[in-house]
Amino acid sequence: MKNQRIFPGIILIGLGAYLFLQQSGFTALQTLYSWPTLLIIVGVAFLGQGYSANDYESILPGVIIAGFGLHYHLAGKILFWPNNTIGMLVLFISIGFFLRFQKTNNGLFQAFLFLVLALLLLFYDKVAEYFGLLQNGLSLAWKFWPAVIILIGIYFLFRKKK
Repeated sequence: MKNQRIFPGIILIGLGAYLFLQQSGFTALQTLYSWPTLLIIVGVAFLGQGYSANDYESILPGVIIAGFGLHYHLAGKILFWPNNTIGMLVLFISIGFFLRFQKTNNGLFQAFLFLVLALLLLFYDKVAEYFGLLQNGLSLAWKFWPAVIILIGIYFLFRKKK
């Protein structure tokens, strides 16, 4: 981390505000007195570090951690929010790669790869129902798609750079 004061500063301010509001008994924000709020505070600290200190590698973990905290706050409370935790994690990873790419021009392929995977995980049932293709041929492919992802990962690990 390039500028070491931003991350702990945001963590301490966020944690102090969280504890102060919790001890004050302010009931209007009662739903925020939970562990996902702590995830959001840590994620915002990473994002503050990433953008304020030009430490762009902190953007990805910031989006993932804050996004997961947001997901756990909203899942089951808002009707349109998906309950698919894995799909949402992959979506937050994709958003993090896109935001980091915006600053570093690095990681666009990974951003699109995670976005496609997130869309498959989040909307697979609706897409399969809409097209009605899953019954025979695609059910076999659906069983083995994790193996295809593993093979693509192995390819990226061992391919020679030109």
